[in-house]
Amino acid sequence: MERREEMKEAHLEGDRTGKDEEEEQTGGGDEDEEQTGGGDEDAAGMKRKSADRKCVPGVLYLGHIPPRLRPKHLRNLLSVYGEIGRIFLQPEDSQVRRSKKKAGLSRCDFTEGWVEFRDKRVAKRVAASLHNTPMGTKKRQRFSSDLWCIKYLHRFQWTHLSEQLAYEQTVLQQRLRTEVSQAKKETNFYLNNVEKSAHLDKLKKKRQRDGEQVEEKTWDFTQRQTEEEIQKRRKKKKKEEDLVTQKHLDKARLIQQKSQSNASLLAKIFNSSQSERQQGGT
Repeated sequence: MERREEMKEAHLEGDRTGKDEEEEQTGGGDEDEEQTGGGDEDAAGMKRKSADRKCVPGVLYLGHIPPRLRPKHLRNLLSVYGEIGRIFLQPEDSQVRRSKKKAGLSRCDFTEGWVEFRDKRVAKRVAASLHNTPMGTKKRQRFSSDLWCIKYLHRFQWTHLSEQLAYEQTVLQQRLRTEVSQAKKETNFYLNNVEKSAHLDKLKKKRQRDGEQVEEKTWDFTQRQTEEEIQKRRKKKKKEEDLVTQKHLDKARLIQQKSQSNASLLAKIFNSSQSERQQGGT
């Protein structure tokens, strides 16, 4: 009996240990499932990151902006092809606006523009498909008579545009400062000369009242020669040089003639002496 009870207890303990092992195994399976679920989430996150990395913005350059075209119109026209970020249109020069205001036109038109697409692949496709095509799809549509002038800017970012605009603004401000400083210098110089002339006039009147002789200053200056005077002076100088060269040539000719005459005399003298000697020998 005691042996049977011991066998039953051992059998019950074995069943308990088996159940515990099964539970542990099932728990391990749940842990494996959790690990596989975490792996799926990591893969999805990596895919999203790769998609975000691939989506690089691209910038298009518009060389022609028709009159009355505004950024909202441009956004409506191009948003059909893809998601658009920032838009910048360069306004006309201040001189052109002034001339328009004088003519009675108050609107401000634009000369060129830049459009940023969220995806550079879309920007490339838009530039390739819309270049030199009408802006409007229908005849009665607005801007249908104008053509797209689009170019994709390779490796161009929006920061480059902002830096360029900031540089142009600083250059313009520096130019204005230099012009203002130059104008101030000219006005100060003029005012100082006016004050000096007024002071000199007062001194002159005072000396005249006292009966002193006043010497009037005369300004000695040489006027610049005109083109005609310069040409006349050059011609005169050339004639003088020609005369000098002609005199030198005449002198050289006279010297040559004298030398030739002397040589002929010497030849006659020597020839006559030789002939006399020959006659005496015979």
